[in-house]
Amino acid sequence: MEYGYSTEKDQNAAEMLSNMIKRKALRVSQIQKKIEGKEILVIGAGPSLEKNIEFIKKNKKYVKIAADGVVEILLNKKIRPDLVVSDLDGNPKYLRMAEKLGAIMVIHAHGDNIENLEKNVPKFRKIIGTTQVMPTENVYNFGGFTDGDRSVFLAEEMRAKSITLIGMDFNSNPRKFSTDHDINFELKQKKLKTAKRLLEMLGKQSKSKLINKSGTKIRGIESQ
Repeated sequence: MEYGYSTEKDQNAAEMLSNMIKRKALRVSQIQKKIEGKEILVIGAGPSLEKNIEFIKKNKKYVKIAADGVVEILLNKKIRPDLVVSDLDGNPKYLRMAEKLGAIMVIHAHGDNIENLEKNVPKFRKIIGTTQVMPTENVYNFGGFTDGDRSVFLAEEMRAKSITLIGMDFNSNPRKFSTDHDINFELKQKKLKTAKRLLEMLGKQSKSKLINKSGTKIRGIESQ
């Protein structure tokens, strides 16, 4: 495989998460009610986040989906996400804080985050699980590869009216604001390129209106 990931480990992680959340799994309908027909902001941790902070604060009509590593900066800016999409690389303190403030937690299981799942999943009250392999009970595959593009795929799957991308700067320094613990810069850049390709594919077929307010042009998605 391109990244050397084990499909078997990913599947084991998905099944483990499924077992862990049996008593606190959210239904897809609960997320769909939050997103369907709504205008969505998907917020990543790229450099374009900085220039859009005031836009996010002023436009309260949007449902805000935060990708893992940006949660800390949003909360410090007094911006409360409505959903958090995370593979638990971000600061767990701020992820739990976001949930306490009302965010729905969308937790992703893969073979490399089993330890984080075991440590942190019990600390959340309600969760919807995701995977990048075969779905299992309460663990879904909505598409996407990184927390950022998974957020976009989730919003599209839940029939959002529009999805506006902020801080999704795939050609820029992924450490600009991100607080996740993935310190392998080259691997991170490679993942971002894959995420960009997936969004370009989605741009050709999405039923939601896609708008890009980030610093990187994404083919098939209108830039503003």
